[in-house]
Amino acid sequence: MTVDKLEDIDSAAVEFLQKMGNCRHFAFYGPMGVGKTTFIKALCKALGVPGIVTSPTFALVNEYKNSNNEKVCHFDFYRINNPREVFDFGCEEYFASGCYCFVEWPEKAEIALPDDICKVSIKELENGKREIRVKSEE
Repeated sequence: MTVDKLEDIDSAAVEFLQKMGNCRHFAFYGPMGVGKTTFIKALCKALGVPGIVTSPTFALVNEYKNSNNEKVCHFDFYRINNPREVFDFGCEEYFASGCYCFVEWPEKAEIALPDDICKVSIKELENGKREIRVKSEE
């Protein structure tokens, strides 16, 4: 999927979730500034999370409730120095809960990711568009 401009991100998020079916755990790969956080914010909006969604860079995880009172979790492992740190805040419990989990910088703590996680790459194209691809499609 390609997102041509920022104004298209909300519809791209809805389309992405529809295509992903039953997957509820997502690991987002891509360089700094490519739009991982921006896309996750759009995904949260598409799932009915009200209000402002922010990056959990310092907290490591932010929990939200959507309009159906379901939990949605947003992880940011950028500041992880040791992959085992993610177990200290109980990341495996979040994954086991069945809630939607969106992970930025998953490569910093691959050991903690569930086997069923959908690996997604976001890449900036030369024309400024963003390519969002499930890694199994590459």
